[in-house]
Amino acid sequence: MSRCILLRKLNLMLWCVGGLLGQPAAAQVARSKTETTSFQIDQPWSAAVDVRSDIVMLYGIGDDFPTRAASWQGKGYNVQFMTGIAWGNYQPYFEGKFDGRPHPEDVQLERDGTRIMHGPTVPYVVPSQHYLDYMKTQVKRAIDFGVTAIYLEEPEFWARGGYSETFKKEWQDYYHFAWMPQHESPEATYLSSKLKYQLYFRALKEIFSYIKTYSESKGQRVKCFVPTHSLLNYSAWEIVSPEASLAALPGMDGYIAQVWTGTARVPNYFNGVKKERVFENAFLEYSSVLSMTAPTKKTVYFLTDPIEDGVRSWDDYKKNYEATFTAELMFPSVNHFEVMPWPNRIYQGKFPVRDKTELQPIAPAYATQMQVMINALNTMPQAATQVSGSKGVAVLLGNSMMFQRFPVHKGYEDPQLSNFYGLALPLFKRGVPVDLVHMENLGYPEALTQTKVLLVSYANMKPTSALVHEKLAAWVKAGGVLVYYGKDADPFQQVKEWWNTGSFHYDTPLAHLLQLMQLPASQQDGVYAYGKGKVYVTKTDPKELVMQPQADQSFIKQLQQAYERDARAGQLQFKNSYRLDRGPYTLAAVLDENENQEPLVIQGPLLDLYDPELPVLPSKSVAPTKQAFLYRLPSPKERKLPRVLAAAARVYDFKAQPTSVSFSTKSPANTNNVMRILLPSKPGKVAVTRGGTSESATYAWDAQSSTLLLKFRNYSEAVDVKISL
Repeated sequence: MSRCILLRKLNLMLWCVGGLLGQPAAAQVARSKTETTSFQIDQPWSAAVDVRSDIVMLYGIGDDFPTRAASWQGKGYNVQFMTGIAWGNYQPYFEGKFDGRPHPEDVQLERDGTRIMHGPTVPYVVPSQHYLDYMKTQVKRAIDFGVTAIYLEEPEFWARGGYSETFKKEWQDYYHFAWMPQHESPEATYLSSKLKYQLYFRALKEIFSYIKTYSESKGQRVKCFVPTHSLLNYSAWEIVSPEASLAALPGMDGYIAQVWTGTARVPNYFNGVKKERVFENAFLEYSSVLSMTAPTKKTVYFLTDPIEDGVRSWDDYKKNYEATFTAELMFPSVNHFEVMPWPNRIYQGKFPVRDKTELQPIAPAYATQMQVMINALNTMPQAATQVSGSKGVAVLLGNSMMFQRFPVHKGYEDPQLSNFYGLALPLFKRGVPVDLVHMENLGYPEALTQTKVLLVSYANMKPTSALVHEKLAAWVKAGGVLVYYGKDADPFQQVKEWWNTGSFHYDTPLAHLLQLMQLPASQQDGVYAYGKGKVYVTKTDPKELVMQPQADQSFIKQLQQAYERDARAGQLQFKNSYRLDRGPYTLAAVLDENENQEPLVIQGPLLDLYDPELPVLPSKSVAPTKQAFLYRLPSPKERKLPRVLAAAARVYDFKAQPTSVSFSTKSPANTNNVMRILLPSKPGKVAVTRGGTSESATYAWDAQSSTLLLKFRNYSEAVDVKISL
């Protein structure tokens, strides 16, 4: 999320930029053997933002990169490099300082010639071959410095773009016929977005290939990642990006799922009501990115942000951070995290507070809570457990969802992506954890192995190839149940695509799929058998299920029949909550807009990790609209081994002796540490020192849980703790 460039360029007077100068290097800290946490920043090291994750992704190559990088390396960080692929401080390229001539033709343009900008001097780019040559010089400098990974973030082509001279030339080269203004027809819209998708696919393929070849020539093996918004968010925001197709690139090592309050708060419809549904949206966004990588075995980092780009109140940030953080952790196969972007914006920024006229810095309590959360990520285990609810229901996704968004043409409207949410939300809001499956990954045998019922619509997207239908037909024949919704009357059904060109002459993509399964291309609702499976066809667009009150009742009954009778998957369980036990942690969320408005009660004893006081609770009641992040305390028989259960700082050099426990902590300066430490008996003496000098600390023993609550001031240099037993 490299929005800092835009924020700086717009001079939002919300940042406190003091205290960012590097300080004298301390002794280098040994890195953890497995590096699973990271953050991004464009500043040199500072005690105020010393987050203590494993990796710092240093943004922007600039002449000062070596100095900035050395400041973080001196503090024990693995320094990696991040930059935008679609925009950045690339003025030398546009001003002619790279190859002797300016390149205004490579700026994304709207229909009226307006340049699409990320900031006053930072345009969005049409990735021409000249531009890719320039970008290779940028990544080369990072490789020469010795970074271990490169992140090319946000390959974004705005749907409203597509009018520049470079784009017109690329159109001719790709399609072999003259450019068509995208506003003139649905086909031109679809083909324009398809080309935008292809241009950034080509760009990343070429740059990643260069990174691998060049780094290997130097005896290195630099990894390549794409930080990207979800397919759902890019579709909602009318942006085109390669998304799922990148996972198959040999030079591609993984993604960062850029999901945060700003993406998850995009409103959607359910039961006739348009509003923000942050937890629900975040869960589906994370699921979308995980679906892109799961069959490929590529690495995916999940990101969330304690604040967001938009100027909101600290209370708003905190509420939605808890919602997105809870959703993030409900995917136990993922244990790599970007814990935050732009810590300087978080720790040193000022934002509104209720009943205050002046902007305020982060509250000490919120900073402590946030640090408890992000330090839990450093040791967050992968788990074989699954989120509660009936398994095996999935919605099919495809990159072509981005191709029908802008401009809107007569005969087609999809307000707030309702053709997607119409399939997903009626089930998710009833407690069914809907999976998402990318059609681009159907070639992998694992893609549908866990799916019993697959929900499909071509109202808002189109199949990318005949292979998609071949895989779906084979899956149904083997016993899968496919539920199709769509009138198939939108004008994009007639775009020049594979199902109506060459040897294919089908009026709609669905007609081809039905013929493969030897089923009638009926215009009426029906249920059909094919092999061991079933196909449901309902000539209703999914958006109609959520844009009107109570419009999803027949859909739910149909899904129960498909799941219970045809797929023989057991009872389709409806509830109002989600829960996941992940190692010692429990995540929980309770939904509103559900017939059941009862709270979810989780029995303890527990630590409440969303409470900066880390209280010990006998149980936790989670009300509708709320989420919980809990640590389940060990049983009395398991309390002999001392350990830190939760802390608002990172713990180093933990040593348990028969008569003492010792460790050190590090965290951003000027914040407060709160810790819960499991001990076999009540401690005698607790000493907290920094550089040999005593630090002020308070502590309290909880005999019932055998835990010590310890509080003291955080510092970026080590604070040493010794507890006598």
